[in-house]
Amino acid sequence: MKLQSYDELLHSKHRLSLMLFLFLNTATALFCLYSFGKNRAFELMTPVMTVALTSALILLWVTLKPTGKLPILNIVALITGLLWAWQILLNYKFIFPLDGSFLAIGLIGVFFIGVIALGDHLPAYGLHITPSSLTALVLDNGHHTLLILFAIALPLGGLTLHHLMQRRRDIFTRRLMRQLYEEKETYSDLSMLDPLTGLYNRRGLKNRLQNILDNHAGSHFVLLLDIDHFKAYNDNYGHAMGDQALARVSIAIRDAVRSRDIVTRYGGEEFLVLLTNVNESIARKLSERIRQNVLELEIPHLFNERVATHVTISAGFAPLHGEDFDTALSSADRALYLAKSRGRNTILSSEETVKNSLSHPADAI
Repeated sequence: MKLQSYDELLHSKHRLSLMLFLFLNTATALFCLYSFGKNRAFELMTPVMTVALTSALILLWVTLKPTGKLPILNIVALITGLLWAWQILLNYKFIFPLDGSFLAIGLIGVFFIGVIALGDHLPAYGLHITPSSLTALVLDNGHHTLLILFAIALPLGGLTLHHLMQRRRDIFTRRLMRQLYEEKETYSDLSMLDPLTGLYNRRGLKNRLQNILDNHAGSHFVLLLDIDHFKAYNDNYGHAMGDQALARVSIAIRDAVRSRDIVTRYGGEEFLVLLTNVNESIARKLSERIRQNVLELEIPHLFNERVATHVTISAGFAPLHGEDFDTALSSADRALYLAKSRGRNTILSSEETVKNSLSHPADAI
């Protein structure tokens, strides 16, 4: 899972908190209307009716809009907090002016909603309870200050500690996610590399090929190379020496081409190079440079005496038209086959293969 997925999870949690907060406000406001509405003047119930209507409408909007960011929790918390403070002010002024406990009870109702729905969102909780808390302190006029402060401090202190622990947990989770993602990328890169030569394997080639075709305009060539008489080399020198020869040849190939070209161990002693943004002349020049670099390694190969006394390679190359990689690979393979039939240690193009098939039908593949 990427960090982006973790952020999406947090956003989903944020959205659910908003919906719960709106639902609790709506339910509490409707309960107040049902319980006390018949015994109070309409103007005294205006704030709670506004809470019910506003919360219900926003809840409906959020429910019908399941996607997209909803950075409105703090705003909604502040608006409902102001409305509940207005409700406390009206009720205390006209109904409970002599009942000091009403302020603490009113605050507990506001805090109850905030603690349940906004336990993971300390800023929103603070915005929600601040209007009612200030209203209660002012109306109390110092008579029950300690009780009111205790009612404010207890949930606020608990939520602050909870928020700090959650932030530390989120930081740890993000760090762990980042580490896991980096390790995943490392293992993914390793899975695209041949462990012996350090070159791309077929999976790595496929991955890079698509990127080249999508982002690099121009003509490309597929170059297919094969070490001459490598089975005889392995049979007579041993597989350990064969692995060393493969590693040295792979370095020579990689050093002969440009950094933007894709060098792949295509299988066994066979290599593939995707030459990017080149014409046929440059493709031939790079192919010949590879052949010469391998020859200059002077890796002894006494069982290659018909060609040379050192390790050599044969190669065939073909243009890549559009995204038809398979056709280009097939053409390069035919050119490689013809190069081997002509004595090895040779570079041929697919165009030369076509000319040869026309002039020597018996040699056609």
